[in-house]
This record gives sequence, structure tokens and C-alpha cells, in this order.
Amino acid sequence: MNERKTYYVAVGAGQILEDREAAAFEFEIRANEEELNKLQEMFEQLSSTDEESMIRFHSPVTVSEQERTAMYDSQNHEIYQFLYQLGTEETKRHIESTNILKASDERECLQEKC
Repeated sequence: MNERKTYYVAVGAGQILEDREAAAFEFEIRANEEELNKLQEMFEQLSSTDEESMIRFHSPVTVSEQERTAMYDSQNHEIYQFLYQLGTEETKRHIESTNILKASDERECLQEKC
């Protein structure tokens, strides 16, 4: 039931690949179909938020723009957390070495005045 398979993930492109030779990728994960669908939805949400930000790029920054940026950062953080959970040992070490999860946690704490 719900067997995990190996996938290769390119975060910038929002791609999840079954073939490691198909395109450049950053992370190797092990995921079942449900987890794969969740990751794809996360990439779609991030892309949608990014497109909204680009449309408003030439207008003055407003509170709603700051909120959109915070939402984008939060969604990006969730993706990396999920990749960490599903990642191989090498993927986990790579994510840890970038400190992206720690940096995001610190930014959120500052915004919430921890």
C-alpha cells in the first residue's frame, strides 16, 4: 500500500522528476503518491504567489505586497521542510548545510516578535 519511490526535485523550476537524467535537480526524495501530490500542490501555490508578486512588481510596495512576500517566504519554507522530511540522508545534509530552515525560522520569529 502507498509505496515510496525515489524522485528528483528541482525547486527553482518546481519540478518533480522520476528520471534523474531528465533535467538538473537539487534534491533526491522518497515519497508515496499522496506526498508527491502534496509537494506538487505546494509548488503550484508558490508559483501562483510568485506570479501575483511579479504582476505588481512595478507598483509601489504596499502592506499587501509585504504580506505577499511573507506568504511566498512561508510557502518556500514549508517546501524545504517537506523536502527535508522526505529527503535521503544526502538531501537532509544538503538542506542542513544551507541553514535555510534555520534562517526562515529566525525571520518568522522576528516578524512575530518572539
